Amino acid sequence: MSSLQAQISKILTWSCVDGPGNRIVLFLQGCNFNCITCHNPHTIGRCNDCGDCIADCPTDALMLEGGKIRFDPALCTHCDACLAACSINANPMVQTYSVHDILTLLGKHKDFVSGITVSGGEATMQLPFTKALFTEMGRDPALAHLTRFIDTNGYLGAAAWTTVLDVTDGVMLDIKAFDCDTHRQLTGRDNARVLDSARMLHTAGKLYELRYLMVPSQTDTAGEIESLMAFTQSLEGPVRVRLNAFRTHGVRGEAAAWPAMEREQVEAAARALAEKSTGPVILPALW
Repeated sequence: MSSLQAQISKILTWSCVDGPGNRIVLFLQGCNFNCITCHNPHTIGRCNDCGDCIADCPTDALMLEGGKIRFDPALCTHCDACLAACSINANPMVQTYSVHDILTLLGKHKDFVSGITVSGGEATMQLPFTKALFTEMGRDPALAHLTRFIDTNGYLGAAAWTTVLDVTDGVMLDIKAFDCDTHRQLTGRDNARVLDSARMLHTAGKLYELRYLMVPSQTDTAGEIESLMAFTQSLEGPVRVRLNAFRTHGVRGEAAAWPAMEREQVEAAARALAEKSTGPVILPALW
């Protein structure tokens, strides 16, 4: 199991916004949604080794060898010029890590973090790696105290969820919209499987948090907020809801010109949710 590998766009060795406590976060490459509001669009695609980004790298950290992009992190200054050059929302700086590599990293930081969160992209796109990593963490006495979380868009099917939940402590699930047409417009997919995942995870006691992105004139409407309230009530038990406010940082395409979500509207939605929901409502940490 420890030899299983994943394509990882970025690793944070300390984060306090990706689950409870201080966490190591793995941003896996690749996503089955194509969200036009994505703040990390370079995590969506997989590099096709076209080489178009090489000329834009000012430090020659990228090269084409044997028809494949090779990235030298020692030469990289993290200017991200290659990300801007990529036409398919991929990241040529992706690196391959084995389960053993991440276990070693966790061992170095285990006294300073609460756990690990596998995010993306979409974390469940490389599910065998995540399952193997979580399984090995639970077997290691030095790491077993660390919590194991998944940050997901919820598109994974029920059968696949059942293969990983026994080694998962919590799941944070994004709902992009309740109206199916709006969801499809924002993500390229419908939302039926997302809502089914949320219900199943809640029943299994694994749904740590629902996350909802408020986008002006699209998901901040009275109807959408009413649907969010009705959905949380239908789960019949405490549900933690985190409201996020749309910002244009990192966003590409048409959504880059959209207005940012106003604080007053998010706070008003939070008050309405708090009155009718069955759990805490969390506001953005920064505005």
